[in-house]
Amino acid sequence: MNHQFKIAVLGPIPYDHITTSKGKVIVKYGCVTHPAIALSRLLEGAGKVFPVTHVRRKDEKEVRALLSRYPNIGLEGVYAHLDQGDVIQLHFVDQNNRLEKQTAFMPPIRPEDVAPLIDCDVFVCVPISDYEVPLETLKYIKAERRENAITIFDAHGPTTTVTTTGDRLRRFWVERDLWLPYIDILKMNIEEAGCCWFKKEYKAEELKQEYWELSESEMAEFAMHALQRGVKAVVITLDSRGCMAYSMPNGQFKAEFVPSVRVREVVDTTGCGDSFAGGLAFGLLQDPADYIRAAQYANALGAMRTQGTTFEVFKSLEETNALIRQHYEGQARV
Repeated sequence: MNHQFKIAVLGPIPYDHITTSKGKVIVKYGCVTHPAIALSRLLEGAGKVFPVTHVRRKDEKEVRALLSRYPNIGLEGVYAHLDQGDVIQLHFVDQNNRLEKQTAFMPPIRPEDVAPLIDCDVFVCVPISDYEVPLETLKYIKAERRENAITIFDAHGPTTTVTTTGDRLRRFWVERDLWLPYIDILKMNIEEAGCCWFKKEYKAEELKQEYWELSESEMAEFAMHALQRGVKAVVITLDSRGCMAYSMPNGQFKAEFVPSVRVREVVDTTGCGDSFAGGLAFGLLQDPADYIRAAQYANALGAMRTQGTTFEVFKSLEETNALIRQHYEGQARV
C-alpha cells in the first residue's frame, strides 16, 4: 500500500441489547462499530476509517470514547446534533435467526453528512433498516466521489422495515432497480437475497412465508440482473458455508464459491455481516477486480467476529493474512 487510504462506513451505531441463543445477555454499540474497528486494525499505518452516523446525545460521549481507542478512526462523521440514534433489542432463537425490536431511530444519512468525506477511496454502506442510507445519498456519492472510488452496499437495509409497534420485519426490495446503478458491490445474505428477487405476482397462500431462500440458479439469475444494471459484483453469504461472488469480467458471467473460514465455536454472530462488508472493502483496496481475495478477507473478518463479545476479536493485517493462508492455502492471494 503506497498511500494513506480513506474508508467511510455509513450506517447506524445502535445501542444493542442482545440475548444470544445460549441465553447470554450482551449490551454494546453495534453495526458500524464492527467494520470500522476491524478496518482500523487492518489499515494500521496505511489508512484511516471514518464512521458516518447519527447518535443520541446521551450516547455520543461513550461512542466517541469507544472509537477513540483506535488512532486511525476519524470522528468527523459522528453526528449527535439531531439527538436521534438507533436502539435495538435482539433475541437469537438460534445461531442465525433472531427476533428484533427497535425503540429509537436514527435520522437518514444525508448528502451533507457525507460531503466532508467525499474524497474517500471506499464507501461502505451498512444500513440495517430501509431509511438509513437513502437513494439520494448513494446518487450524491456516485456523482461527487473521486474517480475509481468504490461503493459497497449491504442489502440488509432495504430488505428490513420497522413497524409502528417497533417490530423489525423483512420486506421485498421492490424499488431495487432504481438503486442498482449507484452500487458497485452489492452484498447480502441468503435470506435477504430472497427479498431482492421476487415474482411479478404471488398467490395469497405463498405470502404466508417469511422469506424465500433462492436456489443456486435463482441466485445466478438475480446476480445477472444486477450486473446488467451497473453493479460490478454481487456477493451473497451462505450462512456458515461461505459465499458466492458473481461478476462479469470482460462481459462474461462468472460465479465463484468462496468457502468460509471455519471456527470451532460461535460465541456471538451480531455484526458478522457488517464485518464481512468491511473485509470486502479492504480486499478491494488492493485489487478492485479481485473479488475472490476480497471475499476471503470478508470471510476472515466475519469469522473473527463470531469469536467473542468484544472488539478484541479483530486482528492485525499480519495475523489476518496468516488466517487466510491457513484456510485457503493455494487459493490465497495475500
